[in-house]
Amino acid sequence: MYIPKGFEVEDLATLHGFMEEHSFATLIGALNGAPFATHLPLLIDRGRGEKGTIVGHVARANPHGKIFDGKTPALAIFTGAHAYVSPSWYASKDVVPTWLYTAVHAYGTPSVSSDPVQVRALLERMVQLFEGGFARPWQLAGQREAYLEGMQRSIVAFEMPIQRIEGKFKLNQIKSEADRKGTIAGLKSTGDVMAREVAELMLALEP
Repeated sequence: MYIPKGFEVEDLATLHGFMEEHSFATLIGALNGAPFATHLPLLIDRGRGEKGTIVGHVARANPHGKIFDGKTPALAIFTGAHAYVSPSWYASKDVVPTWLYTAVHAYGTPSVSSDPVQVRALLERMVQLFEGGFARPWQLAGQREAYLEGMQRSIVAFEMPIQRIEGKFKLNQIKSEADRKGTIAGLKSTGDVMAREVAELMLALEP
């Protein structure tokens, strides 16, 4: 990922936090010599490995699982808030439109997790995380064991120790104070929820 120095984020805790907040990601690998992508929720084990370990699963019918061999490189892309910026919001002249966004890229070589106990623990963890905000959360506990075993056989769980990780928060940090304030006001005026989120991220960076 191209990252100008002013947009680079290197703090590992910040990157991990971003991945947890934006856990629906895109996993990209090479299948039969061509790029192949799967959109899926991914979890991060912060303490496993020097940079953490990503865990998740795909459907067994998904050919992506065939390249979870511990050798084939993969890229997991986590994306956050993004928004278009109009030149009309800037105080400066001779400016052009741009797009502000936040993203983290994590690289590694996924391998299959075949231990059924570990796979069940992963599924439990995912259910608890994504059901946790509901008034009546669905739970694995209480479901028919034969049904759960069948569902578990229909997936391929994997883990990917992170070998390299990059963060880019393009939030107009390199612009003048007047241009930043104009951008924040412009984003808030759009009424778009994501644009407002970008404005809040910008405000958090203001001195």
